[in-house]
Amino acid sequence: MTPPPDRIRNIAVGLVVRDGRMLVEIYPATARHDVFARVPGGGIEFGETAREAIQREFVEELDIALAEARPLSITENIFESGGARGHEVVHAFSVASPALDALGDDVELRVLDNHTTVRWVSLDDLRRSDPPLYPVGMVELAAALDEASRPSSGEVRPV
Repeated sequence: MTPPPDRIRNIAVGLVVRDGRMLVEIYPATARHDVFARVPGGGIEFGETAREAIQREFVEELDIALAEARPLSITENIFESGGARGHEVVHAFSVASPALDALGDDVELRVLDNHTTVRWVSLDDLRRSDPPLYPVGMVELAAALDEASRPSSGEVRPV
């Protein structure tokens, strides 16, 4: 959705990273754009906190209740889409839940409120913009989460 001109849109997105991969929403190519990926999430409604928004968005889009939503960063995304300029303030969260933990490596879920799907994409592919990932800066946050989840050298990770 392209916001009206001269409007700053506040959004909340939830990063799910596992074993060098990130769960992303895939937008198919249209006459207006090529294939691209977005971090799951959406707009923050008036009177709603960013944490409440990301929890609501995961239920609306994937029917997944989040057990955890940990703030990571607030960034800005200024872009052009379909000939219109957009400006978003992005509240990024690290999110988790048993339902997300249970998602298989080859899962492709239909997003309930639009024509897109959600699937795992390797961070290496996302770094190469294959497909391009939005909002800007989310690949770096995902890579930091992935690195933090790996054991330090010499440490044995439980199986």
